[in-house]
Amino acid sequence: MTGAVSEPSGPEVRTQAGTVRGSREADVAVFRGIPFAEPPVGELRFAAPRAARGWDGVRPALSYGPPPPQGGHFGMEALSQDAADDWLTLNVWTPESGPGAGLPVMVWIQGGAYTIGTSALPEYDGGRLARAGAVVVTFNYRVGPEGFGQFAGAPANRGLLDQIAALEWVRDNIRAFGGAPDRVTVFGQSAGAGSIAALLAMPRAAGLFGRAVAQSVQGTFFAPELAADIAAACAAELGRKPTVGDLRTVAPARLSAACDAVGATMDRHASRWGAVAHRTIPVAPVVEGDTLPVTPWQAVAGGAARGIPLLVGHTRDEQRLFTVIDGLLGQVSPEQAGTALRRFAPGPDGARRYRDGFPSASPDELYERVQSDWLFRMPSLHLAEAQAAAGGRAHVYELTWPAPGMDGVFGACHGLDVPLVFGNLDRGQPAVLIGDAPSPGAEILSARMRAAWTAFAADGDPGWPAYDGDRRLVQLFDTRPAVTADPERTSRLIWQDHTFSPLALRP
Repeated sequence: MTGAVSEPSGPEVRTQAGTVRGSREADVAVFRGIPFAEPPVGELRFAAPRAARGWDGVRPALSYGPPPPQGGHFGMEALSQDAADDWLTLNVWTPESGPGAGLPVMVWIQGGAYTIGTSALPEYDGGRLARAGAVVVTFNYRVGPEGFGQFAGAPANRGLLDQIAALEWVRDNIRAFGGAPDRVTVFGQSAGAGSIAALLAMPRAAGLFGRAVAQSVQGTFFAPELAADIAAACAAELGRKPTVGDLRTVAPARLSAACDAVGATMDRHASRWGAVAHRTIPVAPVVEGDTLPVTPWQAVAGGAARGIPLLVGHTRDEQRLFTVIDGLLGQVSPEQAGTALRRFAPGPDGARRYRDGFPSASPDELYERVQSDWLFRMPSLHLAEAQAAAGGRAHVYELTWPAPGMDGVFGACHGLDVPLVFGNLDRGQPAVLIGDAPSPGAEILSARMRAAWTAFAADGDPGWPAYDGDRRLVQLFDTRPAVTADPERTSRLIWQDHTFSPLALRP
């Protein structure tokens, strides 16, 4: 048992491990930095998570836990430098209705390409969602090589196992915060949505949530051989073998940096690693037959989520964010567009079908559309199609509202839905998308999306009809929201026969 220093005031809740004391913020009780698993260091490094030990006295829950070791994208590595090693912590926002209130619970799983991410980012503050009547939980999970590196002697998908451990904590403790353990909705974006898709296929996650919201599902899942080959390259950067014994003494920051170095030169390995080498994706969930037996699309098509209502969607211009970051907006040549079509369009005639399907599209538009479809849009739509075909219920949306920030260059880009769903329009990295002062239109759209998400968490109905294989009704979120039939029909038909199989190592 470990001791804790108590604070003089604030709401207190007794968890199974001990009592925590939080703070009150705008009519919501907030508890930050609660450990749900032991620090994954020393003998526990690269191991499955182990439940956190208990403590005596009252533990302050006033500050976010430190972020896990991570890559250098967007300066995220600086957040974890010299940080403590108790990365596996979670945070709770609750209207403080007390035990037995039975409120719906919304558990957020952040994105970050499985390489970066922390629940401490200001855009993930759950206060506005909680004030709508839900208990909101966010948490850290291991990312990059710590969470997803395929190393000999380590269980695969440790980051996903961390997520399951956090959901087990919710099951065992959330009633004390006013939540109902049988009314849990997971919601996440990008790699967070890919994680939720994976959880639908993981037997260990069964029963831990009853509804799921998947925003821009990242469609990359690795075969074991591909994951192991990339992991070996990361270890080789350090002169090590890709084994637990050889890497356990390597500082996590050095291992993350080695993975970054491999990512920066992945295109050199495209002949072996395929499309992920062109998108700098060094880690992803591994379909290795144990922790993750099959892909999410296989599992859902087989009925794994039949009893779990899904809310699934994407943004119209997913790729635009990356095009702007890469400095290619308005600069894509016909040759670059053709290369992207050859790399990412499905089947031997995919490039031709894109050109025929979008005859007036510019090189920029073709370049963005095929990559948006490959990485996010079609994986999301296929999940809804699989759910509907298996007899389950799915509600589909598309965000078409263009971000006003920086003179509108971002369009309805990847990540724009995050501040809208949380209602945090003026803080964190996504604030650049919204602009310095959120417009009344942005506030209204955010309120609509928050209302849909919280209604879905409460009773499974976001406010528009379920998706089916006949009408294919989709909610469009824009200045004037509307429900329309099959808005992405051209792309859907191009991809309708494609199977999102595990990405394999090439001979």
